Amino acid sequence: MRFEILRLDDVDGSAVDSTVVDAASVNRIVQQAAAVGQRILIRPAETVSN
Repeated sequence: MRFEILRLDDVDGSAVDSTVVDAASVNRIVQQAAAVGQRILIRPAETVSN
């Protein structure tokens, strides 16, 4: 499963940028964000079907 992680602005909470990662990377990114006090939003990435 893949997740979209959005970095949020500290002032108004709007999304500053986003990245899509695999499930194994989510824990590392959460730990990094917590270490610096960064606000993030994690949600399942949209899948593209044919």
